[in-house]
Amino acid sequence: MYGYYGLDWTYLLVLLGVGLTLGAQAFLKSTFARYAKVQSSTGLTGREVAEQILRANGIYDVTVQAIGGQLTDHYDPAKKTVNLSEVIYDSRSIAALGVAAHECGHAIQDDKSYFPLRFRHALVPLANLGSQLAMPIIIIGLMLSNGRNFLGPQLLNLGLLAFCLAVLFQLVTLPVEFNASHRALIQLRELHILPPKEEEQARSVLFAAALTYVAGAASSLLQLLRLWILFGGRRRK
Repeated sequence: MYGYYGLDWTYLLVLLGVGLTLGAQAFLKSTFARYAKVQSSTGLTGREVAEQILRANGIYDVTVQAIGGQLTDHYDPAKKTVNLSEVIYDSRSIAALGVAAHECGHAIQDDKSYFPLRFRHALVPLANLGSQLAMPIIIIGLMLSNGRNFLGPQLLNLGLLAFCLAVLFQLVTLPVEFNASHRALIQLRELHILPPKEEEQARSVLFAAALTYVAGAASSLLQLLRLWILFGGRRRK
């Protein structure tokens, strides 16, 4: 289990996950900053684009509102709101229009009862519970794994299962986010919101954003692999 001088080589998996996450976030920030400086020829704001896409798809029960923060944009299916951050709501940049269209992609998914989106929403409470309880359960399981205590190995199994729920949520998020971006680009094209060159620029922004979800899922899988290597071995002893 351990490498030279008692060092735990599985920390490399953690470092790899952190590296992937930080790299994806840095790429998103640089890509967003680049196209946030490029103004769309349409002159529309993020709010106007979002409202236009929603109405064009016959969605009238969803409102568009501004929220604080940067890149905090999201669609809230419970409140039926497309929430756009300050740098998106009133901006006329390519980056802003791409992000606004992406969040409307989620609203369209919700309107059409897109299954992966529904499944992800159903997983939220289980994933939150799993992420909060996994490590405490595993730690208690380790403490009780000495001797012939039957409860310890069972708790280790339960802890790994709880962490699997959190990882599953990350994996289900991938098709939801990629599909929302796909729908966004279709809307930007078919509604003639962006000309071809600007559509490609918006695609670059959405691709960079998608990479953060891929990196997050990969990082979660690497953490799960590390837990399995460490505590799976303990269960066999």
